[in-house]
Amino acid sequence: MQKTSSRLLSLLSLLQARRDWPGALLAERLDISPRTVRRDVDRLRELGYPVVAFKGPDGGYRLEAGTALPPLLFDDEQTVALAVALQVATTTGAGIEEAAARALTTVRQVMPARLRRRIDTLQVTAVERPANQPHPQVDSSVLMTLSDAVHAREVLRFDYAAASPSETSDPDRAELPPRRAQPHHLVTWGGRWYVVAWDLDREDWRTFRADRITPRTPTGPRFTPRELPGGDVTTFVTARFQGSDNPDSPGAWPCRGEVILDLPAAVVSRYTRDGIVEELGPNRCRLALGSWSWPGLAAAIGGFDADIEVIGPLELKEAFARLARRYAHAATDTPTTPPRNDEQRVG
Repeated sequence: MQKTSSRLLSLLSLLQARRDWPGALLAERLDISPRTVRRDVDRLRELGYPVVAFKGPDGGYRLEAGTALPPLLFDDEQTVALAVALQVATTTGAGIEEAAARALTTVRQVMPARLRRRIDTLQVTAVERPANQPHPQVDSSVLMTLSDAVHAREVLRFDYAAASPSETSDPDRAELPPRRAQPHHLVTWGGRWYVVAWDLDREDWRTFRADRITPRTPTGPRFTPRELPGGDVTTFVTARFQGSDNPDSPGAWPCRGEVILDLPAAVVSRYTRDGIVEELGPNRCRLALGSWSWPGLAAAIGGFDADIEVIGPLELKEAFARLARRYAHAATDTPTTPPRNDEQRVG
């Protein structure tokens, strides 16, 4: 059996992990008697932790939240998880990098030497996938405002910034009234934050980029949540970013075709994320794949560098024909080679 001090820490860690703990389950997890659980709970109360008992068939204990709550304690696994989460906070796009670094320093300072050494050896470098443009940061106060509106089910009023410089210079945009939407979910996708909401003016579902939102106060009246197309937020968001607006077919790419490739199925499946690969022979397989556009789908299939037989549809065949003409022109059209720096002349 654990010593009293380590047992109290284990009990406190369990009470912090979930809201309600049946007494019998606590005794089983700690390998002690229910009577010892009651004594340990009394010791935690003497230390200032507000542990309350609840009655019922599975009567047990609950750690109440409050302003006088003593410092929370973390076990070894929680400590490692916290350190990893704080170190990769730079990839969230939430604008909390500096705060996360300060939080990690604060947590490290109050740790015992044993855990501090373990955290110091865990150096994680968060590297994002290269992109043409850096992902815009979202002010953490904006995220909190959006999250509060989602949680309270209150209509959100906000100004929505232009997506391009040409829209910004449009004089008519300055006269646009604030947008009104019922926010249902705050999600992150590909390094950006989005609000999934029902647009009251357009009477349709929309995904708004959080970095373009300037909330207005106060928020509007409360609303009754609606059912998302597809049944859940993951299916809905995946469908939207795949270009599908059809609620009867969430998650489907707008362009989908089938081909036969002169490659083993094992090779093709290794580089196919959401396609369907069927083996037809030792060096032959059928591939069903989707994309944003037909030329994009044809280019993706052409990347396998193998002979291709198009099963369908006709749009995919036409896309291959367009790409063939384009590539043939690129192969025969010799661009003019610019002169080297030492050959340039001033006219």
